[in-house]
Amino acid sequence: MKNPTNDCTVATLKQEVLDVLTQNILPFWLNQMQDYEHGGFYGRMDGHMQLHPEAEKGAILNARILWSFSAAYRVLRMCNVQQASLENYLTAATRAKDYIIDHFIDPEYGGVYWSLDYKGQPLDTKKQFYAIGFAIYGLSEYARATGDREALDYALQLFDSIEEHAFDEEHNGYIEATTRDWQPIADMRLSDLDANYPKSQNTHLHIIEPYANLYRCLKEMQAASTCDYVPAIGSVLPIDISVPRETIIRVEAALRNLIDIFTDRILNPETHHLDLFFDMDWTRGAGHLESYGHDIECSWLMHEAALVLADEQVLAKVEPIVRMVAKASEKGLRPDGSMIHEANLDTGHIDDDLHWWVQAENVVGWVNLYQHFGDEDALQKALNGWEYIKQNLIDYEHGEWYWSRRRDGSLNLDDDHAGFWKCPYHNSRMCLEIIERFN
Repeated sequence: MKNPTNDCTVATLKQEVLDVLTQNILPFWLNQMQDYEHGGFYGRMDGHMQLHPEAEKGAILNARILWSFSAAYRVLRMCNVQQASLENYLTAATRAKDYIIDHFIDPEYGGVYWSLDYKGQPLDTKKQFYAIGFAIYGLSEYARATGDREALDYALQLFDSIEEHAFDEEHNGYIEATTRDWQPIADMRLSDLDANYPKSQNTHLHIIEPYANLYRCLKEMQAASTCDYVPAIGSVLPIDISVPRETIIRVEAALRNLIDIFTDRILNPETHHLDLFFDMDWTRGAGHLESYGHDIECSWLMHEAALVLADEQVLAKVEPIVRMVAKASEKGLRPDGSMIHEANLDTGHIDDDLHWWVQAENVVGWVNLYQHFGDEDALQKALNGWEYIKQNLIDYEHGEWYWSRRRDGSLNLDDDHAGFWKCPYHNSRMCLEIIERFN
């Protein structure tokens, strides 16, 4: 039984994250990052708050903006949020959706470009399946929030692109990248910080995430189209959308397979951490690496995928693993509630910067254990992590969060305040997860 005093604690947490989301994170992107001259959103603001209007525009940034404002519009309709703010969220989400469809989606070969120049012309045209996954994530969330069939159709087209061009039929799993026209590419790395291997935990994590959301969207639309009811005032989900059963079956099968990939391939059964890089045949590469932020993030995303499937046998297999992976991530926790990024056990190098995204996932992962398993210690870890964020990462002057704090406590202003990788996603999602879970 949960401690009744924690109900008040959770209520306070929920109100605080709602305030940060609506007064700090989302206003920054609305007021400072919309590109009214060339369309979409600016590509970069550096750590010293200098806007770079001619910076390249990344697919990851724009897809995450789409997801964040779509989810904010959907979830915050349940809260006491002003109608004007909700309309602003919807306008920003629609702006992001239209920009992705008009500029990022490759009209010749399909998929999405990795980046555009500041005017919206293709710059890096490689097909990184991590980015295509995020486009599915954003488009499917927009469809959930608005019932928009165009967004759903594009999400399904991108799903087909991943299944056709990334899926390894011999060894299972998904490769990292190809050229624009789906040919092999020598450098498959997601970033300069990654090892060059054909498969990674990170890409699979951000394919299972959009596939779960796409499957949930399809089920919601199917239910809405087959139920005989009159939508409530304010409902935006139409009741006349027909979702082919075979489409749902295909997405469901892919999601089931991805869960098995995580439990049977990516999970290290000896350490309960998630290995990071693999050869085609799933031989582990790049040495003994532990990424505590990805461990805790995966613990709840893997659980979410199983919950969306609503299969008791899958849940029975996954839920003990969810708790083991979260427990393993504790290795990265510090006494002040923060979590370090990762460690290389072969070299002894530890990346102990306290990254914004790791802290956000740290909170959600422990909240998930409290919500579903009644773990009181997990709730305290979440509250400790949130306290660290409030005191150290939120930029109360300019909006948004800082990239990270150094181990000595100093602010990292070398990395972006907003940019190719610094997006309103991990932090807004943390807030939205808490709001929706405890609504």
